[in-house]
Amino acid sequence: MNPNSISSRKVDHLRLCAEDEVEARQKTNLLDDLELFHDSLPEVHVDEIDLSTEFLGKPLSAPLLITGMTGGASEASRINRDLAHIAQEFGLAFGVGSQRAMSKDPSLTATYSVREVAPDIPLLGNLGAVQAAAMSTAEAQDLVEAIGADALCIHLNPGQELIQPEGDRDFRGCLDGIRRLHDELPVPLIIKETGCGLSPSVLDRLQEVGISWVDTSGAGGTTWIGVEARRAPDAAAELGELFWDWGVPTAAAIVYAHRRGFSIIGSGGLRTGLDAARALAIGADIAGMALPWLRAAYDDGEEGARGFARRCLSALRTALALTGSQDLAAFRQTPRIIGPRLQRWIDADQSSTGAPRSTRT
Repeated sequence: MNPNSISSRKVDHLRLCAEDEVEARQKTNLLDDLELFHDSLPEVHVDEIDLSTEFLGKPLSAPLLITGMTGGASEASRINRDLAHIAQEFGLAFGVGSQRAMSKDPSLTATYSVREVAPDIPLLGNLGAVQAAAMSTAEAQDLVEAIGADALCIHLNPGQELIQPEGDRDFRGCLDGIRRLHDELPVPLIIKETGCGLSPSVLDRLQEVGISWVDTSGAGGTTWIGVEARRAPDAAAELGELFWDWGVPTAAAIVYAHRRGFSIIGSGGLRTGLDAARALAIGADIAGMALPWLRAAYDDGEEGARGFARRCLSALRTALALTGSQDLAAFRQTPRIIGPRLQRWIDADQSSTGAPRSTRT
């Protein structure tokens, strides 16, 4: 594929996500089917609540990840640098979008390079499963090292690809590619979806090849099937409309991964600090968001993103206070009620014993 066509597609994606309606229509991520018990006598001081955690061996001030969105076009460079700088300022993690474009055209590396403005935070690289399977381990490692990433996300996006006019059609060999990179890369792999969620059977297969980190990126938020439907000619657009809400809801995917002992980035339709709190309460280690960060920074740059960061952290801290939780460990033990819609998805998981999360280091 011509690198220029990839860059053009990235510009389309940015514009559509920032300006158009690209979210789920009928399906929710089911985080709204989780209720937390209110504590009217919280023995906490809000300003002393500890949101800190560790991710990929580095400290975070809060368990939040600005998930990979963009790169590969000049317009993407500003957004990546603005958001990475905010991540550094607030002690959050940051991911870049698919590095496929820079693998085709190394001159685009600068659009992903953010270490100058974010020297200390956990930084995630990003590559599609089809491209990863076709690359040598050395080529994948070059992409990681070129931006100083601490881990490489391999994204699974067959739904998006099948609607994208220029998308991949052959997904054979992806699991073998994941297995090889897991065994041979010197940095961790994080397997992530792109808005359609991770099912029990996929999680079982990932576990069999040794993967320990997943990013749920569940249904109920931005639909990349829908994004591609906006770009596609009539026949593909019609197919995209049909499958607009396709996928496993975020909350269900988090529970499935939690049951299997994965380390989890809970993402997919999270829009507020309360959404992040619900994802953490149900089993996520880190809460990931993309669209609200993009929209905050698209027009207003760092200042817009800074405002969103403050609102998000305030809501997360408030959720801990209103459940009487001094820190994240206490919050994860807080009582919760699971509603019938989410419970139906949980009950459909027949391939897990439902064993509690294993101890991890």
